[in-house]
Amino acid sequence: MQPSSRERAAPGRAGAGEQGAEQGSAVVEFIFLSLLLMVPLVYFVITVGQIQGGSFAVVGAADQAAKVYVAQPDAASGRAAAERAVLVALADYGQPAENASIDARCEPADCLAPGSAVTVTVNLTVPLPFVPFSDALHLNASRLSASATQLVGRFR
Repeated sequence: MQPSSRERAAPGRAGAGEQGAEQGSAVVEFIFLSLLLMVPLVYFVITVGQIQGGSFAVVGAADQAAKVYVAQPDAASGRAAAERAVLVALADYGQPAENASIDARCEPADCLAPGSAVTVTVNLTVPLPFVPFSDALHLNASRLSASATQLVGRFR
C-alpha cells in the first residue's frame, strides 16, 4: 500500500491545496502596508518642503523690501516699492501673494531722514498642500514671519 499525499507531506507543512490558497498574500500585504506607511511620510515631506520654501520666501522678501524702501525718494513710494518687491520675491518661491501681509515701521517717525532705521516685517501663511478647502476650513501648515532692517544713508 502506498501512503497518500497527506501522509507523504512532512509534518508541520501544508499540503498543495492549502499552499495555493496562501500564495500571493504576502505581496498584497506588502503593498498595503507600504502604501499605509509611505503616503503619510510623503505628505509630511511635501509639507515640510512647503514650509521651508515659505521661510526662504519671507526672509528674501523682507530683505529686498527693506532695501527698496530706503532707496525711494519719499515714504509713499517707498511703501509701494516695498510691496512690489515682496510680491516679486514671493512669486519667485511659488507662494501666493494673498497669503502674505507687510508691515513697515520707522525709527524715528520720519522714515527717510538720514540715519533712520526702516524695519519691514513680512508675514506668510503656508496652507496645507492638496487640501481643497483649506481657506474655508482655516487649515494651515504654518505661519511664518521675517523682519529686515535697513538704515537710510546720510548721502542720498
